[in-house]
Amino acid sequence: MIDIRFGSQICTDLTSGATREWLVPDGVGGYAMGTVSGVRTRRYHGLLVVAGERPASRRVGLVSLDPAVLLPSGARVRLGAHEWASGTVDPRGFELLERFELVDGVPRWRWRIGDVVIERELAMLPGRSCVAVVHRLVSGGPVRLELAAACTWRDAHGERRADGPALRVEPVAGGAVVEGAFRLAGPNWAPAGQWWFGVHHREEAARGLSATEDLWYAGGFAGALDRPGDTVSVLAWAAPLEFDPMPATEVIEVARRRNRQVVAQAKPADDVEATLVLAADAFVVRTDASAADVVAGYPWFGAWSRDTMISYEGLFLRTGRAELGRALLRSYAATLSEGMLANTADTGRVEHNTVDATLWFLHAVDRHVTVTGDTDLAAELLPALRGVVDAHLAGTRYGIVVDPADGLLTQGTTDTALTWMDARVYGVPVTPRTGKPVEVNALWANGLAGLAALTEATGGDAGELRRLHAQAVTSFRKRYPAPGGWLHDVVDAPAPTYPLGGATYHDDDTLRPNQLLAWSLPYGPLEPDEPALRRIAAALLTPLGPRSLAPDAPEFTGRHRGGPAERDGAYHQGTVWPWLLGPYVDAARRAGIPVDDNFVGLEAHLAEYGLGSVSETADGLPPHAATGCPFQAWSVAELLRVRRPGR
Repeated sequence: MIDIRFGSQICTDLTSGATREWLVPDGVGGYAMGTVSGVRTRRYHGLLVVAGERPASRRVGLVSLDPAVLLPSGARVRLGAHEWASGTVDPRGFELLERFELVDGVPRWRWRIGDVVIERELAMLPGRSCVAVVHRLVSGGPVRLELAAACTWRDAHGERRADGPALRVEPVAGGAVVEGAFRLAGPNWAPAGQWWFGVHHREEAARGLSATEDLWYAGGFAGALDRPGDTVSVLAWAAPLEFDPMPATEVIEVARRRNRQVVAQAKPADDVEATLVLAADAFVVRTDASAADVVAGYPWFGAWSRDTMISYEGLFLRTGRAELGRALLRSYAATLSEGMLANTADTGRVEHNTVDATLWFLHAVDRHVTVTGDTDLAAELLPALRGVVDAHLAGTRYGIVVDPADGLLTQGTTDTALTWMDARVYGVPVTPRTGKPVEVNALWANGLAGLAALTEATGGDAGELRRLHAQAVTSFRKRYPAPGGWLHDVVDAPAPTYPLGGATYHDDDTLRPNQLLAWSLPYGPLEPDEPALRRIAAALLTPLGPRSLAPDAPEFTGRHRGGPAERDGAYHQGTVWPWLLGPYVDAARRAGIPVDDNFVGLEAHLAEYGLGSVSETADGLPPHAATGCPFQAWSVAELLRVRRPGR
């Protein structure tokens, strides 16, 4: 894997260290997450964040474990770091950091206090909500190490205040149980019990959200580090509380060994690919012994079917997980309703409210069968997939229906946003794209051809599917070319109301990246078009991927910043989306355009925001600072998929 390590120039500078985040997933939807500096900048940061019934219904438990070193001189040196509502940062343990590194995906900090050097490593036990934190004396000593456990128990999307009840902390052998929800274990537990008031989260403040919470100092652990190699370790785990975990040092080794196996299984060609394989592993979570799901992004997303299906080939087929992917496709097929794939249950209820997730599902099944030769799966799913086509021909929710006049798929109402550009501000879609969006119809044509191929591979008659496909392709080639030399983003879109009457519909030629799918998909409706792709690249391409809107458009917003309304308003109006590099690279390769240099920016990005991973979004204007989730599934999956073609 690529070498991700930082020395004192980064570690001791709060701005630099606090904007680089690490993630250690537990494989079931929870995680540990924080910054290089140790300062918690998000409400989502913590050492034990526990997934609920759904990955998105997470709760924060153990927030921090603040070290303090007692030197032989009697001096007490605190190595933790917190930012407070007053603006003060105290303690400032990051100023003693001489190195931070990721070793096989396991974060390691190294503090130096004169000749005393202490390292911390942290890992989660794969498949369980259990974190191990190990401190090791590297040189110097003897010293005594104290570890203060700051806790909470709350929804990951909120805060807990001291105006509510204190946390319930019950002593048990070797530690304590907090709120009956998670357990702490380590040496020489000493209960405390007081509030730490006004911890500040700078990233939440920047996002226009509540940025202050109170933490409960539950107590502390302590142990001697007499000679180099001695360790003081703490374990924390959620239910079942009677679970007896292995020693913390073994958890570290088990996690590291598993990470190496995950990488080896994928047979990566180089260190960048190895890093992306391990990054991809974070998003694949086990829902039971035989099934899996995909977390769309950390720290705040759960499972979203569109993200899952776009990510499918990169996360499963490029990493040696075809059997697990097979089970996922079968489980998602069971969510089909009226020809639509369920979108998400993050909101607490299952929603069927996208036009494209179902079409991406058709694509994912086709790619699975094409890559693996699994015609048994094709035969099993074909009735459901044909049901998707039938439902779209007859019409389903939200005005989604095939227009019999041209065989293209139309969708939407005035108050819906059903494509991947689904942001809303105060309930109003920013980019509703009602009508016939270009990528939706590229996916429709692709899905019909893919379904026809699956039908024929299993001995069926695909004549009607071939006819529908031919009609859609003919209409697509006639309707979508725009005067500027690229494709319309939407055709047959509702036009503004004119005082004296006028056109009811219009064709929107706004320059957006959605059109890339017309050339990138395996059964895309268009032949390679080098001039069009060069125009698109000139307007949209950045070091981190394509912008969502050309900079010369009146609606272009170059910074994805501010409060929720400002950020949602900019989300698809110029913000960069790294996942779109996948469709661009596919299309460019087919047109004979060199693409290898397009990976340089994202490869460098692996060490500058979400460490070892790829962010959800970035600003549309230089320096293209990363925004959104630091760890995003489709961003990682698409980069992994297209870096090495033909696998």
